Amino acid sequence: MTNTRYDVLGIGNAIVDVIARAEDDFLTKQGMAKGGMSLIDEARATSIYKDMGSAIESSGGSAANTIVGAASFGAHTAFVGKVKNDPLGTVFAHDIRAAGVAFDTPPAKDGPATACCYVLVTPDGERTMNTYLGAAQNLTPADIDPAAIGSAAITYLEGYLWDPKDAKDAFVKAAKAAHDAKRQVALTLSDAFCVDRYRDEFLNLIRNGTVDLLFANESELKSLYQSSDFDTAAAALRKDAKLAAVTRSEKGCVVLSKDRATEVPAFPIEKLVDTTGAGDLFAAGFLYAFARGADHATCGRFGGLAAAEVIQHMGARPETSLRDLAAANGLKA
Repeated sequence: MTNTRYDVLGIGNAIVDVIARAEDDFLTKQGMAKGGMSLIDEARATSIYKDMGSAIESSGGSAANTIVGAASFGAHTAFVGKVKNDPLGTVFAHDIRAAGVAFDTPPAKDGPATACCYVLVTPDGERTMNTYLGAAQNLTPADIDPAAIGSAAITYLEGYLWDPKDAKDAFVKAAKAAHDAKRQVALTLSDAFCVDRYRDEFLNLIRNGTVDLLFANESELKSLYQSSDFDTAAAALRKDAKLAAVTRSEKGCVVLSKDRATEVPAFPIEKLVDTTGAGDLFAAGFLYAFARGADHATCGRFGGLAAAEVIQHMGARPETSLRDLAAANGLKA
């Protein structure tokens, strides 16, 4: 697209991830729903941190992970998210800028601490998340710069933003600014439990054209249409969405549009270590290729490559250059 400063600009919760291995009985004792994301308060966050084992700490958050992944492919990227002016806020800002992402959201001077997400990874690679949103939920419409949104080919929004009222308003303002500038808006549904909370509102965003490109995994799609059958839910989504990419774990992904469904196989992996960030990195590869006008199958392959890289190690950020990895696998967009 012409006159773009950024290929992708992401808006989401600015969170520091704290990732540790755990056995299934630890989740049971803690009363955690395996594979889901629970919102917690500061007291619960302190309690979990005290009980969990040794951990890796890094800047995270769903949309932030996606934007870092896109930057690793060589995309020009920016991120909008709220941290506090505290040590973890400084860590987050340094990390994301070091990854080559523009990050200009002013930190909060007071109020709750920078957000944390405690991620417990069980031996099967499944991740269970407990999130203290802290300062992240204080993102407001005032943090949205229409000029910056208008300079991005794609504005990418995470479904988790739909929880806090001010962040929801910021989301709507950003989508309007993008469309006013004739740009595109992408949304990730984030989590099946998130879909359960806001099903009607998400469907409305898809049906009224606020969202041009939707990302979902199989469980989120089934939750969206309250169907246990994938094909039934996919057929419903094709009627509602302009374009959607649905990930299916080891089955790869399917890219859905009004006129066709394109199935793309998963990239082979040597060992599944940690599924944290799989969907985020899939979106990174897809958006990178999509911003360059690639066909649906190529977009799906870039997404699959990035997802395969991140699930073979702990953490939700790539450990190798995705641009080099794409070149080594003969992928071009």
